[in-house]
Amino acid sequence: MATATSGAGTNHLTIEELAAESGMTVRTIREHRARGLLPPPEVRDRVGYYGRAHVDRLRVIRELQLDGFNLRGIKRLLEETKGPPEQLLGLRRAVTASLETEEPQVFTLDELRQRFGPDVPVEIVAKAEKIGAIIPVGGERYEVPAPSLIDLAEDVVRRGVPLHHIIAVVEKVQDKCESVSQAFVRLFVDDVWKPFVDEGYPEERWADVVDTIERLRPMASQALLAVFQLTMSREVETAFGRELDKLSRGKR
Repeated sequence: MATATSGAGTNHLTIEELAAESGMTVRTIREHRARGLLPPPEVRDRVGYYGRAHVDRLRVIRELQLDGFNLRGIKRLLEETKGPPEQLLGLRRAVTASLETEEPQVFTLDELRQRFGPDVPVEIVAKAEKIGAIIPVGGERYEVPAPSLIDLAEDVVRRGVPLHHIIAVVEKVQDKCESVSQAFVRLFVDDVWKPFVDEGYPEERWADVVDTIERLRPMASQALLAVFQLTMSREVETAFGRELDKLSRGKR
């Protein structure tokens, strides 16, 4: 962090110090100023000084660029949402935050065969790739985003369920989860985000909106698990109730 330069005002960074603080070049900062992406500096004794708001604005620009936004779109976002840049930065981080609780692991094809048998068909591997259960990283090595799925599949295979049946069930679950996720996102967009936009992004509501986004994933997960447990209990009771009834009648 650069030290403060003498003079009044909260802005104390020269453009060179701003470049060092933000990780951008002086040329890029000047280009952003020329495009209207960066507010002008505070001028004292014919020297321009920048402050924390400028650093935050540059950080927002860089992170939105990494998300694929072009500079014209970023300018529109900044102008539309108004308020301090850290608000938009907080929103962006809340939207892109991950709920993943597992560390991905890398397995060789031989290691996967040791767990599931040496005769795993090529089409099963291709299917697992298609649903994202394994991701090829070269040299017959695969990244597994959720290693617990591999552990679960191995346990189920050991109990007599064919691997291709497990893959088919995971694919169905993934499809249903996409629908559930879309429903929860629509719930937020329609009932929280759109009213916020219609009201002109009131500054006093930014914190609540960002907090709601941050809570959206865990709330959806909790609701999905609770409903699934109730549904699973009913299905198990129904299915095995039928099987027991068959046994009692001497049927197979």
